[in-house]
Amino acid sequence: MVGAGIGGLTAAVALHCRGWRVTVCERAPEPPTTGAGIGLAPNALRALEAIGVDAARAVGSAVPVTMGVRRSDGRWLVRAETVDMAARYGMPPIAVPRPAFTAALAADLPPKALRYGTEVTGVDDVMGRSTVRTAAGQDLSADLVVAADGIRSPLRRAYFPDHPGLHYIGETAWRTIVDAPDLRIPSMSETWGRGGRFGVTPLADGRLYLYATGLVPPGTRSADSRAELRRRFGSWHDPIPALLERVQRLDEADVLQNDLYDLAAPLPRLHHGRIVWLGDAAHAMAPNLGQGGCQAIEDAVILAHLLPRGDGTDSVPAALAAYTAARRDRTNAVRARARWVGRLGALRNPLAAAARDLAVRATPTRLALRGMDDLFNGFPPGGGGIHRDRLPL
Repeated sequence: MVGAGIGGLTAAVALHCRGWRVTVCERAPEPPTTGAGIGLAPNALRALEAIGVDAARAVGSAVPVTMGVRRSDGRWLVRAETVDMAARYGMPPIAVPRPAFTAALAADLPPKALRYGTEVTGVDDVMGRSTVRTAAGQDLSADLVVAADGIRSPLRRAYFPDHPGLHYIGETAWRTIVDAPDLRIPSMSETWGRGGRFGVTPLADGRLYLYATGLVPPGTRSADSRAELRRRFGSWHDPIPALLERVQRLDEADVLQNDLYDLAAPLPRLHHGRIVWLGDAAHAMAPNLGQGGCQAIEDAVILAHLLPRGDGTDSVPAALAAYTAARRDRTNAVRARARWVGRLGALRNPLAAAARDLAVRATPTRLALRGMDDLFNGFPPGGGGIHRDRLPL
């Protein structure tokens, strides 16, 4: 595995369950200790369940009472009760701190499988065998290479040189985590203004994950992200001003800012020989549906299901072709939908934003929930006859 993010670690756990001897190469010198939250929707939770990972037990099981979208004055546009979502999908979505979740995945790996400070510089895939080159000069021989090397995947660029690469979606995003138990915030919400959004997500450990977006040229940075957030969102509805007061108490380094990109076009395939791409390396998508990490988890578990057990490596190329067939269309559809939702939420024109708000408010909650069925019921994919109850993991 090249990369110890959520996709790479989930793939390592799933393949370890299938009898593979796994090595995870991560260029960072140590595990992350800071970062944002990640939402785990029912499709991801079911995929994790199939490989014996109980995310709620590992990092906490608190869930919000309601979830929905609001206007900047606080009025709800759409809202659903979490119990209704749990009844429809068998379990509610949860949100967890990303560092705690990756640590829980890493704990399921055998000793010394995870190598920090090991940068992969290239992969030679010839003669039915792959050789992984590292910056330290230590070559690793592999029957399979899982390229989980992130949104700017060097391996994707190396093996798909004619692909157009990344597409800037026009927004930057700020993310952080705060403690605010006294505010007693029961809801997971995203507020839509004109040209900006603000999200509040209770995490399973009791803290709050905050995120915000703004329309800016790529590379735009302010001297103080905390002050910039207060300038942009300080007049929005409660509890946003109170939450921004907590943000002011953080160190500047605790507020992450990243410009938002997705893949400009789908890859022609998700494999090459004995190399396979998953997660952001395969189908980078905007975070507007909360499905980036969830799709990486789906990728990893489906890949492990389709591959032979560790002693059947001769059939790896055929299994990777089946993985492309199972995953490419679904992930591309989610990528395109996430881009569309982002454009809707970022509308700047007052008339267009008002029409958007009116349309969302007029949609019955049951129809809004039904619109999530293809996402939340999407594990396993409809094709290939795969069903989680039959996953031989």
